Amino acid sequence: MYDRKTWIIIALCGGLLAANFYYTSKKQQENAAYLDRAQAAQKAAAPEATSTDPAAAPTAGLTIDPPPPPTEETLITLENEKVIFTFTNIGGGIKYAEFKDEFEVGSLTRRVRVNRFGGGPIGALTGEDESIENIPYAYNEAESVAGKKVVYIAKLASGLVAKKIYSLDQSGKPGSPYLLDLSMQFENAAPVSLNLNQWSIFLGEAAPLYQSEVAQQTGFFWRENGSMHFEHGGVFKGGMISAAKDVFFSPTETMQYGGVTNQFFSTVLRPKNPEATTLWAKHEFVNLPNGKAPVQSIRAGLRFPDASLATGEQQSIDYQIFVGPKDNTMLRKMDHAGGEGWGDLMQYGWFWWVSRPLNWLLNNLHHLFDKVANKWAWGLSIIFLTVIVRLFIWPLHAKSTRTMKRMSKLQPEIAKLKEKYPDDPNKLNTEMMGLYRKFGINPLGGCLPMVIQIPIFFGFYRMLQYAVELRHESFLWVQDLSQPDTLYTFHLPFALPILGTELPINILPIVMAITSFLQMQMTPKTGDKMQQRIVMFMPFIFFFFCYNFASALALYWTTQNIFSIGQTWLMNKIPEPELKARKDNGKKSWVQRAAERQAEMQKAKGGNLANTEEPKKKRPRTGG
Repeated sequence: MYDRKTWIIIALCGGLLAANFYYTSKKQQENAAYLDRAQAAQKAAAPEATSTDPAAAPTAGLTIDPPPPPTEETLITLENEKVIFTFTNIGGGIKYAEFKDEFEVGSLTRRVRVNRFGGGPIGALTGEDESIENIPYAYNEAESVAGKKVVYIAKLASGLVAKKIYSLDQSGKPGSPYLLDLSMQFENAAPVSLNLNQWSIFLGEAAPLYQSEVAQQTGFFWRENGSMHFEHGGVFKGGMISAAKDVFFSPTETMQYGGVTNQFFSTVLRPKNPEATTLWAKHEFVNLPNGKAPVQSIRAGLRFPDASLATGEQQSIDYQIFVGPKDNTMLRKMDHAGGEGWGDLMQYGWFWWVSRPLNWLLNNLHHLFDKVANKWAWGLSIIFLTVIVRLFIWPLHAKSTRTMKRMSKLQPEIAKLKEKYPDDPNKLNTEMMGLYRKFGINPLGGCLPMVIQIPIFFGFYRMLQYAVELRHESFLWVQDLSQPDTLYTFHLPFALPILGTELPINILPIVMAITSFLQMQMTPKTGDKMQQRIVMFMPFIFFFFCYNFASALALYWTTQNIFSIGQTWLMNKIPEPELKARKDNGKKSWVQRAAERQAEMQKAKGGNLANTEEPKKKRPRTGG
């Protein structure tokens, strides 16, 4: 008889992986099918060229003949207390944005720079084949306001005049330091009509911040009809059901916003008046500073809505640009202040209902500890948050421990049943359920806390994975809670699987594995020896899983193990539960009833087969 606790946990984990594979495969099928339709539509949507009267004078507009732009690149900056936006006249947009309080991994001087591998500025126009039109723009000094607004204007080869007005958001609302207003004004100065849909606005690019950042954290996204869609760089590789692709097209939808992201920072473009449009994305491989292998960079653009401009006709489209950290607290406040869907940037996934309250509680604990232990406030917050969660599920854990102890006392009786019914699993199940019922034991009671811990673990993991608050925050020997707590790195003369030629010494994952093993040793043993070996092997699986992950995750798991060890020690001090048979033999559980029904069906099936066998023929009589 298998141990239900072990296999239920394995089945749940397998079910989560299977569900993830199913929905990922389904999304890839939809994307592959749409890609074919979108590419066909792109070819069909050639620029509209309707002849007009060349003698007709264009109406008064933007500037039919913009001033000649400078031949060399000129940079202009707009900044506030959080961000420095650097604009370029080549492409007429944001060349990059730097955060004053965010620094590169391993440095306290080099600021994080967004769109460093963009190949063009955020806000640039892209044309055929989604290539960036890095033409020079003229800086309109008359309309610009120093430190607050930047205005560019240019005339494209097609005859389209484009005017871009970038303004800092000065509303003072949550998130306003990371927001810019962009007004795109167009005028058709060509002798034929032009459709804006042949151009896109460039959203910039996103690349990993450091060499070992998980590749699946960098990608692109769009939000439509209240639903968030995220794709990482793997979508370009293809697979069993889809071919590799150089460009990805989203379905044409009325989008709330679209953008690109890495683990901690996002660039978002939100149309102020959403219209049906398409987001496209491309990828390339770039080299990080001091990087040993190329990493994948994602760039994207949002196509302009379908709008045909006759000669002299004008069109204006307004956007809001967000370039900032994925700070859950700030994004939720932006939603409360009138935004829509900002909180979805956190990518918490299925377990958002766990991650959001945990992040809220983590930040509130930090506010308390920051007053008394500023240097270690975030580490203490993680420890106390773990203790709070463990106290919350204490009653279930205590009940589980008592159930497991009682089940362990039944192991001799179960062994006898296995010897008695070695070839009749249905009968063995029925008798075991009867044994559990006789002594009032629920065989599923021992695994309930483990089942509850699965969403808590994944929710905690996702919350800590995207907690930008933990960047460069120290605790004890840990220098950065968002990175592994590496004390020393051995450079090996040979390559190890996954690790390569470098072997980092990370202390917290080692402590986590040791405490996990001690906890397993103190837990009552159930099941046969093979199942016990599988359970004892779990700490090593988590050790390799968490070894190169953020030290905040290892700190959480280590704290939980130490708490569980203390909890188990305390439970062992409580008198052992007595194993007494119930006078009425107990009420049959649904598990026992199901096992009995299965046994009856098997017995009836065997009986029917016996009745349908051809009767033996009698031998003919030969004597008188």
